[in-house]
Amino acid sequence: MAESKLELKSPPNPNSLIVSAQPSSPPESPPVTSGGGFVPAAWFRQRPKLRVTTEFDSDSSVFFHRISCKVLDSLAKLKFSFQNNGKGEISDPQLALTSKYLSLHYDIEEKNALVNASFDVAPGLQFKAVHEVKSQQGELAMVADLAGPAYKFELSSAVPAIGKPRATIRFPLGEVSLEEKEEEEEEQAKRILSVNGILKGQILNGVCTAKYKDEALDLRYCFKDEQMTFIPSISLPSNAMSFAFKRRFGPSDKLSYWYNLDTNYWSTVYKHNIGKDYKFKAGYDSEVRLGWASLWVGEESGKAKTAPMKMKVQFMLQVPQDDITSSTLMFRAKKRWDI
Repeated sequence: MAESKLELKSPPNPNSLIVSAQPSSPPESPPVTSGGGFVPAAWFRQRPKLRVTTEFDSDSSVFFHRISCKVLDSLAKLKFSFQNNGKGEISDPQLALTSKYLSLHYDIEEKNALVNASFDVAPGLQFKAVHEVKSQQGELAMVADLAGPAYKFELSSAVPAIGKPRATIRFPLGEVSLEEKEEEEEEQAKRILSVNGILKGQILNGVCTAKYKDEALDLRYCFKDEQMTFIPSISLPSNAMSFAFKRRFGPSDKLSYWYNLDTNYWSTVYKHNIGKDYKFKAGYDSEVRLGWASLWVGEESGKAKTAPMKMKVQFMLQVPQDDITSSTLMFRAKKRWDI
């Protein structure tokens, strides 16, 4: 018998009282499977959403597929990727599990795994580790804050150790690192102390960057305003010089030019945006003597999620200067499904 609900109503005769009973709606029955069992509806609501992405490049005629979802109550992300050619042959299958503190990348064909770990040991002190299972090699590092998070000191060492640890100091204007390197001298291996670093600073209305690595110094200056960007650079001791020039003609048009003074090679690119999701580009590269033009449908640097219909497409026409008849038309496509 269904449960009744009592409700008092004002009778037409004040000396009498009418009591009416209204049955409530029966409870909803859970869905029943063909086998007679029950299927919990909460399972469908809690099932992790799958993200399927497919890419195709006509130049290599290879499809790249990626399937991912969030697991462990969105604390980690599981991703499976693989490639296949026109014959349906599958290659390079990869399985990855990533989280805030630990990530695991497994190569199914090579039966090799790369493990990354990173967590805070104490306030201002972080531990990082990388290990490749097959080669039994990796790296351990400790990062400590010095006078705030803008200043850091990192001490890292290869595993197994092949020398003294590498020390790196990071600060707002750049970083400096010291490490031992092996150098052959008179048919004998000799370990020397190597200094690498990068410094940045504001000079006049631009930013000057000095990068020193492997006894080579690269100097770069970047001047930029609302309409123009000028970037000269020089490498020492090779004295290789180049400069880049960019000019913006409006919100949708931009021209870039790069020239190498040593080789006399140069290249130029013109860009025109049509809204947010369409971009036309055309350019020429004198080193390979090739002219090209491309059209992007979907934001070029964005993800397929933000593109119309969650799909990005690029068409490119390449025209060799020496043989125009061998021009080629290529395209790339990337499509995402949320299941």
